[in-house]
Amino acid sequence: MTTLELTILMPCLNEAETLATCIRKARAYLDRSGIAGEILIADNGSSDGSREIAITEGARVVPIAQRGYGAALAGGIDDARGKYIIMGDADDSYDFANLDAFIASLRAGNQLVMGNRFAGGIAHGAMPPLHRYLGNPVLSSLGRLLFRTAIRDFHCGLRGFDRDAIRRLGLRTTGMEFASEMVVKASFADLRIAEVPTTLKKDGRSRPPHLRSWRDGWRHLRFLLIFSPRWLYLYPGLILLGLGLFLGALLIRGPVNISPTLQLDIHTFLIAAMFILVGVQAVTLGVISRRFAARYGFLPPSDTFGGLFQWLTLERVLVAAVILALGGLAGIAWGVGEWAKVGFGRLDVSTTMRVLIVATTAMVAGMQLIFAGFLASILDVPVDEGRITTDNGKRP
Repeated sequence: MTTLELTILMPCLNEAETLATCIRKARAYLDRSGIAGEILIADNGSSDGSREIAITEGARVVPIAQRGYGAALAGGIDDARGKYIIMGDADDSYDFANLDAFIASLRAGNQLVMGNRFAGGIAHGAMPPLHRYLGNPVLSSLGRLLFRTAIRDFHCGLRGFDRDAIRRLGLRTTGMEFASEMVVKASFADLRIAEVPTTLKKDGRSRPPHLRSWRDGWRHLRFLLIFSPRWLYLYPGLILLGLGLFLGALLIRGPVNISPTLQLDIHTFLIAAMFILVGVQAVTLGVISRRFAARYGFLPPSDTFGGLFQWLTLERVLVAAVILALGGLAGIAWGVGEWAKVGFGRLDVSTTMRVLIVATTAMVAGMQLIFAGFLASILDVPVDEGRITTDNGKRP
């Protein structure tokens, strides 16, 4: 297979109205720049003559049977012959005739070059207000926070990248969240990432776009959170655990008067216990999910978590959990004894409830840790992943 410098890749699903225009602009850029390149259309099952249009315009077409934006792009990336790939939608919203900034950045050694529509200019009507002022800014800000990347426009569809570097990331999603997965995994892999201004104009289609604002926005948000166990589980869990322990220590001896009209008492103490239990659950889920993600290649190994995983053996977790659970059980037994002293009648809440809340919290937290320890230990069971089969008996 001949290796070219550039593949201009366009995913396509029924884009007959605009496909020819996009291909002509891309061809004009290749002719003007003198770059040895190709135009590749990843067709995702078009039924409106898009394939025939692409062939007539001199583009190469690769059919992608699996439906989805991500699936089409992944298939196109696998079939591309260019050292570099610049991908963009075939709806005539991106200017394929002006790709110089992308090529210059790629030739300078950057492995992922993102377009920034907010820096380059968004034409009137090109982006719905919901996307422009809420969806994109919020999701991009969240992406920068969670993954420590400087990208300002996380979801720009026009981007260039080193083909082999992106292939090594093992991108897996098949829908619109493919765009986020590329940036997230590139950040994890420490690829050299840059951003260049690009323009966005109103697309040339008469039909509605494939993008569905709330559905696809949620899928992007869900993906960002799933790939950040620290922010999804660990940090919220630690905050709840810390707050619960603080309130519990404050109220363990009795009520606390904040002001002449505000008193914290047993009800707040009960809420503190709930915070502790939810915090323990969230922290254990965070540790387990991070361990799972590292083992199966969703996230890179973590030096911090790696050392913790080595130390936190099942046996150590079980010892701590059993001590905690038995301590709680002893407290409950004490409560039953106090109840027996009054002939199993009415108890003095002020003298018994705090002890019972502490005891119940300790017992439940201990049971949570026992279950979590066994769940985490499943990841230590050695398996031959090449022998894992699907429900129909075939290897995936």
